[in-house]
Amino acid sequence: MKNTTTYIFILFCLLLPYFGAAQQYDPKKVCHLDNGNIIFKLDKRWNQKQKKEISRLFDLDSTLLAKAYQGNNEITIRKEKWMVKNIDKYTFELSKVINSTSISHINANDIFIMDEFLNNNYNTTLKENTIYGINSFKDISLFQYRNYVARFFIPGQRQVRNIYLSGSFNNWTTAQLPMHKTDSGWVVNIKLPPGKYLYKYIIDGRWTEDPNNNLRERDGHGGRNSVVYCINHIFQLPEYRHANKVVLAGSFNGFNGNELKMYRTTRGWALPVYLKEGTYTYKYVVDGNWITDPTNKITRNDGGGHLNSVLGMGEPYIFQLKGYNDSKHVYLAGNFNGWNPKELEMVKTPTGWKLPYILAPGMYQYKFIVKEGHWIVDPENPYSVGSGDFINSVVAIKPNHTFILKQFQNAGIVIVTGSFNNWNPDEYWMIRKNGSWVFPIYLPAGKHTYKFIVDKKWIIDPSNKLFEANDVGSSNSILWIEP
Repeated sequence: MKNTTTYIFILFCLLLPYFGAAQQYDPKKVCHLDNGNIIFKLDKRWNQKQKKEISRLFDLDSTLLAKAYQGNNEITIRKEKWMVKNIDKYTFELSKVINSTSISHINANDIFIMDEFLNNNYNTTLKENTIYGINSFKDISLFQYRNYVARFFIPGQRQVRNIYLSGSFNNWTTAQLPMHKTDSGWVVNIKLPPGKYLYKYIIDGRWTEDPNNNLRERDGHGGRNSVVYCINHIFQLPEYRHANKVVLAGSFNGFNGNELKMYRTTRGWALPVYLKEGTYTYKYVVDGNWITDPTNKITRNDGGGHLNSVLGMGEPYIFQLKGYNDSKHVYLAGNFNGWNPKELEMVKTPTGWKLPYILAPGMYQYKFIVKEGHWIVDPENPYSVGSGDFINSVVAIKPNHTFILKQFQNAGIVIVTGSFNNWNPDEYWMIRKNGSWVFPIYLPAGKHTYKFIVDKKWIIDPSNKLFEANDVGSSNSILWIEP
């Protein structure tokens, strides 16, 4: 088993240059083989986050890495001896002797045997902060998206033996999506939900950007990935066919009146767009004149006397306030609308006020504004953030985890905080429920570290066996959220 593991590890280091889209560092500058030794070139200036990424990327023991950075010249970990050699003021080498047969036969085609290893060790899911996007292909026929099926097409390439599609949608696996050769080029269909995706083509073993896609992003290590959006809405403006220029502008792009140019159609103007789940306001700019959408009857005052069209993507959350029937108006304000006090007017009901409002999964702070402009927290919501005169109600939209602390029932205040809120000591206030302290939360996929603050004393989670050392000489509990 040891020899097999060593072989896979060596093979991984040799093949890392082919996986540019799935790393944070250039492997040729960090890991290489030399005369029977495997050598890592490390930088003393790297911060803790960069060190952890190196440890994860190359499967290096964190204790080994810590001792190397402490200046040890010789380190033994799991009966393996490692040597540390200073190169200059900022760099040093960490190396060990490897025992293996010749590996000169390894070539680029062996890239395909690594699929299972990569799928188990990489998670390149895009960040959830992509709000909107439009495609920019040289010909619209080169990418099509209908009924949740994306069709990728490469024209020509007649002399090529094989082409594979790889991207963030399949964890950058190399052999899962072979493209099919046709008379006019290569094609593959893949079922995808709406969203933003990064991808490349593997043409006869070589990673290649899509030459027919104008959208690209740097991958962080000298290369670029092609970008595609699977759209979920088409903005359409009928009439105005004689206009010279029509632009879409909305809250999703800061009401930029020059960015999202619409396409002329036989009926007017259109623009296919991907929009993240949420509520948006927008207008069309027709030859410099800003107008609401004539096909959309839902409008809302922006708080300054101007109307905007309103579009919601997803299921609404119902904000409710009981009582206050003597108020002429009640408004909702939160970090989801820039705390605008005059935009979100609530609807009066027999028992109080309500407002359906669509929000993407996440954590949101809010307050109600009642008679005489008085700001109040939600009396029906026990969860809050802040302290003193600055306390807001907080709600988790589509929560995917609940923090639970089963002890300290006599405590006065218990707060959970962590990497998900920049370790804010005023977020989030837990409540007593069924003999425990609880707080429901939505967290993005990936690793999170956290602690509880019990009456101003910071502690790790006593029921969680996963923890790690931090930079201040103590430990943090660890939580993993699956995609």
